[in-house]
Amino acid sequence: MSGPRPLVLSGPSGAGKSTLMKRLMKDHEGVFGFSVSHTTRNPRPGEEDGKDYHFTTKEAMQEAIDNGEFIENAEFSGNMYGTSKAAIEDVLAKNLICILDVDIQGVKRIKETDLNPIYVSIQPPSMEILEKRLRDRQTETEESLQKRLEAARIDMELSKEPGVFDVVIINDDLERAYEELKDILNDEIQKIQEAKS
Repeated sequence: MSGPRPLVLSGPSGAGKSTLMKRLMKDHEGVFGFSVSHTTRNPRPGEEDGKDYHFTTKEAMQEAIDNGEFIENAEFSGNMYGTSKAAIEDVLAKNLICILDVDIQGVKRIKETDLNPIYVSIQPPSMEILEKRLRDRQTETEESLQKRLEAARIDMELSKEPGVFDVVIINDDLERAYEELKDILNDEIQKIQEAKS
């Protein structure tokens, strides 16, 4: 795959990945493209098919995975999630920096491919703050909240392993986290802006 280096954003649910990603895309219109993941879970209120996720069935997704159409996939809370090669190619074909929002399993799978992205982990300042953020959303049952917190503990541990990520950003201050993320991507952003001018 050619074009600008993709960005792999990882980190536990509630760490602030979506907030940072949306701001990046808004501030740098025409520079980033989001690779829309597939999932077998039901849409949450306000989510749109093809924009937030490609909502699909387990059978259809499993068949596509078996056919080698996915660069990474994982199962969480009984639902499947994954990034299709086509979703990435759609973004790269527009000469945009492709953003992939994946979990730690996805990071490890992508490392086995020739994608060569920039790996960034967004982490919460602490488990207590993460739990508060997730509870404040009021989108989870207690059981699914506990599963997310357990996944977050594992994610936070694995993000400390050397060589997994190019950079780990602790999101204790949104402005600072955003500036850190932008600094890492400066070279790639400039390449695209120069190519467009």
